[in-house]
Amino acid sequence: MKKLLVIILLFAWVLFAQEKSKQLEGKAPNFELEDLDGEYQELNDFLGEGPVLISFWATWCKPCIQELKEYNKIYNEFKDRGFKIIAISTDSERSVAKVKPFISSMGYEFAVLLDTNSDVAREYYARVMPYSIILNKDGQILYSHVGFSHGDEKKVKEIIQKLILNSER
Repeated sequence: MKKLLVIILLFAWVLFAQEKSKQLEGKAPNFELEDLDGEYQELNDFLGEGPVLISFWATWCKPCIQELKEYNKIYNEFKDRGFKIIAISTDSERSVAKVKPFISSMGYEFAVLLDTNSDVAREYYARVMPYSIILNKDGQILYSHVGFSHGDEKKVKEIIQKLILNSER
């Protein structure tokens, strides 16, 4: 009985997060976060060339790790055509030390920013990890998704491809 209650509560929480994510529309709010080298990066600096994928993730989140692997493949395919990824780690002060070694071990070259207080995550309604948002080159929110299952990356790749093709015309 206790297991069933936990499952129901978890399901309700995911549905709530998905419903809240639907409220995120229009222009993405700008933010400024520290990167792995201690430099501050601003969302507006990533806009203008092509689509931007923002992925909220954490080192303790297994689906996040799987999602980042898939996103890295998409990034490597389209980075020369203006596509950018901003992977925002929501690891707390206690686990943030694991982020840089993890990213280095995976060889990821996209931007990784640290949101240790989850201020930006709250602003973007990222309550469940992973949480992804796709912006066009002007910063308009076109897509958001909670969670990760194999196959989700196909939809993301399709959206990125269309945005790149439209911007190259």
